[in-house]
Amino acid sequence: MSAFTIRRESMRVASGRPTGDGRVIEVLNPYSGECVGTVPKASVDDVRAALEAAAKYRPTLTRADRAAILQQAAESVVSRKQEISDLITAESGLCKQDTLYEVGRVRDVLLFAAQAALQDDGQIFSCDITPHGRHRRVFTQRSPLLGVITAITPFNHPMNQVAHKVAPAIATNNRMVLKPSEKVPLSALLFADILYEAGLPVPMFQVVTGEPAEIADELLTNHYVDLVSFTGGVSVGKYIASKVGYRRVVLELGGNDPLIVMDDADLDEAAALAVTGSYKNSGQRCTAVKRILVQNRVADEFVDRLVEKTTQWRFGNPTDETQQMGTVIDEAAAKVFQSRVEDAVALGAELRCGNQREGALYAPTVVDHVTSEMSVVRYETFGPVSPVIRFETVDDAIEIVNGSAYGLSSGVCTNRLDVITRLVNELQVGSVNVREVPGYRLELTPFGGIKDSGLGYKEGVQEAMKSFTNVKTYSLPWPA
Repeated sequence: MSAFTIRRESMRVASGRPTGDGRVIEVLNPYSGECVGTVPKASVDDVRAALEAAAKYRPTLTRADRAAILQQAAESVVSRKQEISDLITAESGLCKQDTLYEVGRVRDVLLFAAQAALQDDGQIFSCDITPHGRHRRVFTQRSPLLGVITAITPFNHPMNQVAHKVAPAIATNNRMVLKPSEKVPLSALLFADILYEAGLPVPMFQVVTGEPAEIADELLTNHYVDLVSFTGGVSVGKYIASKVGYRRVVLELGGNDPLIVMDDADLDEAAALAVTGSYKNSGQRCTAVKRILVQNRVADEFVDRLVEKTTQWRFGNPTDETQQMGTVIDEAAAKVFQSRVEDAVALGAELRCGNQREGALYAPTVVDHVTSEMSVVRYETFGPVSPVIRFETVDDAIEIVNGSAYGLSSGVCTNRLDVITRLVNELQVGSVNVREVPGYRLELTPFGGIKDSGLGYKEGVQEAMKSFTNVKTYSLPWPA
C-alpha cells in the first residue's frame, strides 16, 4: 500500500472474510493529488458481517488486561510517531508540525484510558441518611453495553478522533465497529493494527471502510447496534438522530467558536491566540477560532497585529517540517472558503490578507468588518479564515455569540473578573477558556457543546466511558 504498510487483519471483519469484494477506494494526497493507497469499499453485507461477529463475541479482558493493551498501544504510537505522522500528512494534507502534535494527543488518549480502566467505577450509598432508608447500602457498578457500538469519525484528526472512540470502548470492555472518513481511512487501519499487535482481540474493534451513501444506514439501524457515536457535521448528525430509532446516540458536531477580545486585553497575546486558533490544523477543527469579536476601542490596533502575524504564518508543502500549515482536505473545501470570503467582501467586509488558493492549498485569511449575517460566520467555515466582528459592549458580545445556532467552545481575552464571570455564566457554549484558544482541553476532560454543536454525553475519555456503559445498582443489608 504505497509506502505505508497496513496488515491484512485490518482489511477483514472478525469472521475472517475480506471486505469490499474487490472494490476499492483510492486515498489521494490533497497536496500532490497522488494516490497514497487503496482500501476496500465495504458493502452492506460486509457491515452486517462485522456487526454480527462483534455481537457474538463476549469480551473477557480484565481491567489489568485492558490497561496493558492500551499502555502497550501508547508505547507503540510513541515509537512509531514519524511513521504515523507521515501517514496522516500524506492522506490529509496536514503539515508535519500538526500531525506530530496529533500523535502526541493519541498517546495521551491511550494512556488516560489505560489509567481509567484500572479505576473502580462504582459508588456506595448509605441508606440510613433518611428515616425511610433502613439499615442497608446501595452499590453501583458499570457494565459494557449489551450490543455493539457504531463509531463514525471525520477527516480532520484522522487518528485522534478514532482514538477518542476506541480507547474508551476498550477500557469498558465493549465491542466497536468503526467507519472512518473515506477521505482518511489509512490512519484508522494503522491504529487498528497497533491495537491488535498490543493484544486486542479483533472482534472488539473492527474497521469498515466504504462510502457513507452505501453503508451508513446499516451502521445506524442494524439490530445489533446499541449506541451510535458520531463526530462530524451538523446536517449528518441530525440525519443520524432522525434515523437511529430507539438506541443511544452521542453526537459531537460543529462549532462557530468565538475568541472575544476585550479592550483591556494584551493585544499581542490575543493576536497570537487568534492566529494559532484559526490556522493550526489548517483551521479544520470544530473548536478552531471561527469568529474574532473585538471591542471597538482596540479593534484597529488588534487587526493590524493580527494581519502582521497572519502574513508571517508559513504554509505550503505539508511534508516540509518548517511549514506551520499544509492544505485543507480537498480543493472543493478550499473553494467554499474562498467563495464565502468573496461574498463577505461584496457585502462590505474588508479583506486584509489572504484568500488565495492553489488547489487544496488556501492561504491564511483575515477579513475585517464582518457582520453576523455574512455566511463566513453564519455557518461553520471549516478552514483557515479569521473573520473579525467589532462590538461595543459586553452585552453586545454576548448577544453576538449566543445568536449562533452553535454552542461549542469559546476563548476570552481579558483580565477583568467581572467580565470573565459574566461570560462564563452567560455564553451558551460548552466551554469558556480565559486567555486561551477555544479549543484548549485535555484528552481526559469533558468536551462537547449544546444547541447544534452536540447531543448526548460529552467526549473526553471519562465521559465517553460513562456513555459506553450501563449502570446497575444492588443493595445489601448493612447494620448501623
